[in-house]
Amino acid sequence: MIGPLNITLDSLAEETGRLQRKLSASVETLREMGDVDFGVTPREEVWRDGKVVLYRFKGEHAPTARVPILIAYALVNRPYMVDLQADRSLVKGLLARGEDIYIIDWGYPDRSDRFLAMEDYIERFIGGAVEYLCNAHGLPSINLLGICQGGAFSLCYASLHPDKVKNLITMVTPVDFHTSDNMLSNWNREIDVDLLVDTLGNVPADMMNFTYLMLKPWRLFAQKYVGMVDILDDRQAMEDFLRMEKWIFDSPDQAGEAFREFSKQFFQENRFVTGGAKVGGREVHLGMLEMPILNIYAEQDHLVPPDASRALRGLCGSDDYTELSFKGGHIGIYVSGRAQKEVPQTIHDWLAQRSR
Repeated sequence: MIGPLNITLDSLAEETGRLQRKLSASVETLREMGDVDFGVTPREEVWRDGKVVLYRFKGEHAPTARVPILIAYALVNRPYMVDLQADRSLVKGLLARGEDIYIIDWGYPDRSDRFLAMEDYIERFIGGAVEYLCNAHGLPSINLLGICQGGAFSLCYASLHPDKVKNLITMVTPVDFHTSDNMLSNWNREIDVDLLVDTLGNVPADMMNFTYLMLKPWRLFAQKYVGMVDILDDRQAMEDFLRMEKWIFDSPDQAGEAFREFSKQFFQENRFVTGGAKVGGREVHLGMLEMPILNIYAEQDHLVPPDASRALRGLCGSDDYTELSFKGGHIGIYVSGRAQKEVPQTIHDWLAQRSR
């Protein structure tokens, strides 16, 4: 026996044999696997502005909801996280409950997009998509679902155009960027953003990814790959694992000017809380958010801590404000089994109560 770890020669030999069997099985598992697909729900392009595309998802049945939902995702990752696979799809869950779902795909910025600003993303792209939906459905306003950074953009848009947003839903959305447990914000505050953007132009996706992974280096650089050994002989589990890996590393570059504005106004200066946030010269006041608001946050979120999201309650001007506390993390809120049961149903029920 070796010390307090209670490791014996027999247990070591058994573990070594198990590892060898798993590695041997992995050869056959990987040989049988093809490309890992993502995005399970059919969709059609309905509007475009440059690289930015608005898609409408097609469910098995026609939607029963009169007012559509527009999803605005973050810029740093691809939006198919909300429709990752058949048993892990927020979109599929909402469609099954009769909702009419649209999503903005920001595309992959290149050097020609270097000077896209927050105003472009909020007024031109979100605003253009909202105008299209209002015209297509004959409505004065639509339901807006903003996720993570897309939630911050949605707060800005809804504050500037409250007449265009019937109901506002935010998921894992940062509002107070200076909570004590916000490691990402603490790091960002030490960056010379002007020097970074002036030097690089667009911010490379690999740099952004490395930053996010370093927030949990042991878990995201080592532990998950060690744990992968346990599923090497399970084709379905390996496909799920690789699908998630593909999403993590399928990150667009960030348009330089928008990155500069967002980082300085929110990560560094916390302007939702302190005031003075601006989009194209117009000041954003969260007190203008008088429409019904559903704010969903994750209790174990290391990117957007709960207090960062909960701050919206004290800053918005709505008398109809609801929170959903989800027991999970930043990614689990889309793909976990618990999320499939709780999140789409909560959104649907909340909207249904306000459509009467």
